[in-house]
Amino acid sequence: MRVAFQVHGAVQGVGYRRFAVQAAQALDLAGWVKNEPDGSVSGQAEGSEAALAAFRAQLARGPAFAAVQRLDWNGLDMRSSLPLPFEIHR
Repeated sequence: MRVAFQVHGAVQGVGYRRFAVQAAQALDLAGWVKNEPDGSVSGQAEGSEAALAAFRAQLARGPAFAAVQRLDWNGLDMRSSLPLPFEIHR
């Protein structure tokens, strides 16, 4: 299963990308995360349905200094490979 996500709120400059990488790697997910010019954080992740559900819950919470206002989460039907381990794109 593969998803695209975008997290809105106070999510840049608070360790959000590192938090996402650590959460994804702990769940053995492939994918990436990056900062967007509009202040959001976006990415793609691929793995089991259960692992993605756990990842989604963690993204919605975020690290201690983040303030997540909205999490957009969309299933994708793509077959190309995502990076493993999960990584930060610049």
